[in-house]
Amino acid sequence: MPAAKKTAAKKTAAKKTVAKKAAKVSRTDAIALLTADHKRVKKMFKQFDKMKEDGASADKQALAQQICAELTLHAEVEEQIFYPATREAIDDDDMLNEAEVEHASAKDLIAQIESGDPSDPLWDAKVTVLGEYIDHHVEEEEGEMFRKARKAKMDLEALGQQIAAMKQSRDGAQQMTPPPAPKQAAKKSGKASADARL
Repeated sequence: MPAAKKTAAKKTAAKKTVAKKAAKVSRTDAIALLTADHKRVKKMFKQFDKMKEDGASADKQALAQQICAELTLHAEVEEQIFYPATREAIDDDDMLNEAEVEHASAKDLIAQIESGDPSDPLWDAKVTVLGEYIDHHVEEEEGEMFRKARKAKMDLEALGQQIAAMKQSRDGAQQMTPPPAPKQAAKKSGKASADARL
């Protein structure tokens, strides 16, 4: 078997092993909670991408604000709970330092988006670039940091409880609300459409 095929086979086998292990993981495990955040925000970015061309400015702004709020809270729980525990458990300061620098750069874009105006020609681009930035960051976290954290046998369940408590205290039930649906039919005969309220 050629070397390239062996490498591809090993990668496929490794992915299956990771998937099996992930299936056995508690939903309150810290990595499971953080990964769920990643997936939720990724869906929001996809929704924003669909709205870029013909979405209403108010809808785009509402969705972007929700993305920014989700990412801000996510960064806080990582920086205050997950990263310090990971730094203690594994010997890879470079990886954690890079993650914190990536957070700082994302926070700068978030501030620009939150204070910006959707009518600004660069505003949509800032949201798009933030999404690309987050994709890269998530890839590194899920592909490297989370794997090392599991291998270090950290108490991910206890960390997950701390993360859930912090998120609940900061955001409460609002954390779980879905992103706003685009408003297609704003008002008809003085009543908002049911779709616009979902």
